[in-house]
Amino acid sequence: MCGRFSLYRLEGIIERFRVKKTTFQIIPSYNIAPSHEIFAIDSNNQLIKLKWGLIPFWTKERTLKKTIINARAESVDKKPAFKNSFKYKRCLIPADGFYEWKAEGKRKVPYRISLKNNELFGFAGLWDSWKAPSGKVINTCAIITTAANSLVKPIHNRMPVILPREAENIWLNPSLTDSQVLNNLLIPYPAELMKAYKISDLVNSPSNNTPKIVEAIAESYFSC
Repeated sequence: MCGRFSLYRLEGIIERFRVKKTTFQIIPSYNIAPSHEIFAIDSNNQLIKLKWGLIPFWTKERTLKKTIINARAESVDKKPAFKNSFKYKRCLIPADGFYEWKAEGKRKVPYRISLKNNELFGFAGLWDSWKAPSGKVINTCAIITTAANSLVKPIHNRMPVILPREAENIWLNPSLTDSQVLNNLLIPYPAELMKAYKISDLVNSPSNNTPKIVEAIAESYFSC
């Protein structure tokens, strides 16, 4: 799964994702959690604000118990909650790292996982618009996950789909609705291009948002 990530390396983000001119101010965050407002790039290469936790457009208020933060790549084109967004409302969610917890005895130890070169990357995401009975429109999203690669697997059996740069335009292409082509993009990112390391328990609380969260515990780095 993917239940927490970061976006604090903001230098060059507009150029990196070829975003059209925006008036949004992107604020760095070291601990982005479900229900937080996040930034994404839509099929028009516009920067949009979304709440993390998908609410499908057809959801009835009486059945709105919880939102969906992740969509499994293996079934994303089939499940009612995702089918429409998979075809028509795909997005890129910029990040510079994500967090997973490894069971070690009775403890769950947090790890930070990022690219070896520390560059920005984009998660494959889906978004949707839900209209509340009051008339308010809420734009929400989910991050697609896939099987873990060899780096992440010792920590967790799932990981978010990180799209290679050459796949980003394909994913965002609004005229592309071929499920087979899209599904072929939803694969584990190459383990040899990534690194992971232990971090402190500060990340456990979404209220903590400090650079100390991304600091490595001594001698905890590993990579493929």
